[in-house]
Amino acid sequence: MSSPSPPPPFDPGALRLGCDLRRSGVEPCRDPAWHHVSHGAWLPAQQWAELSPERRHAALVYASGLRQRSRSPRTYALTSAAAIWGLPRIEAWPEPVTVLVADPAARGSRLVRPHLGAPAEAVDVEGVRVTSVARTVADLARTGSLVTAVAAADHALRHRMCSADELAAEVAAIPRSSPGRRMAALVRDLADARSMSPGESLSRAQMYLLNVPRPELQRSRRDALGLIGVVDFDWGSAVGEFDGQVKYRVQPGADPQEAGEVVWREKKREDRLRRQAEVGRWVWAEARDRNALATVLAGIGIRSLPRNTWFDLGARRAG
Repeated sequence: MSSPSPPPPFDPGALRLGCDLRRSGVEPCRDPAWHHVSHGAWLPAQQWAELSPERRHAALVYASGLRQRSRSPRTYALTSAAAIWGLPRIEAWPEPVTVLVADPAARGSRLVRPHLGAPAEAVDVEGVRVTSVARTVADLARTGSLVTAVAAADHALRHRMCSADELAAEVAAIPRSSPGRRMAALVRDLADARSMSPGESLSRAQMYLLNVPRPELQRSRRDALGLIGVVDFDWGSAVGEFDGQVKYRVQPGADPQEAGEVVWREKKREDRLRRQAEVGRWVWAEARDRNALATVLAGIGIRSLPRNTWFDLGARRAG
């Protein structure tokens, strides 16, 4: 199954400084057509309303960079670097931007949060300096949740934003005594380019935490009629699919007959699957709730084990 291209990143060219707008005769504070992003930077209100949470955070980062007065340029890290790179996040995006600092005494503010970390070779992206994709994923793993780090790592590998070897090198560079090193190593081992969406990555991280048997990803199922389809998770006796409602998505403008055909094709596909295996489907709410996901999996015979067996046979790392 081919992976869809990632959506385009936020374009900082749409940002305008308030002083420039006023010089042009526009008073953004009084004009509802403009939205104040941060640090005196503005964006057309309609464009802001259409931005995803990830792109709103990217806009905050670029706005922060526009008004930076420090002689040494900032390097944005963690969530802020992730937003610039377009890496997914499972939790809500924060408002403060995060900058990498080497001084433990560095102080932040309501809008800027310092992150004490080892120096990093920064990458320039549209005029702002950010940590590399591999370093960003490793830092997310060390300091945040497993589910977000796995989602970011899968996305990076799937879209060839970094390689598995580059991610492994970043993990190897973490001193053994540093907090979060073990979690970064776990994310390195769980990362898999075959995961096709953040929801699938979230589901798989939850499965790991539930100690259920490790599934095969994106496996083709066939019968006497030929290819049935590619399933998200396959355990042999059972298959699982994240957000099954997407399979029924009807293109905008489709007439009732076309919509009916979409639903009918998916029903026939699932009927063929059910002749081979138990079929479980779940949506975002169940993927986020580990107990709810456990209930769905138990319903198709996939239950928690006394010990985790995911790496007993070796992790197959895709990259």
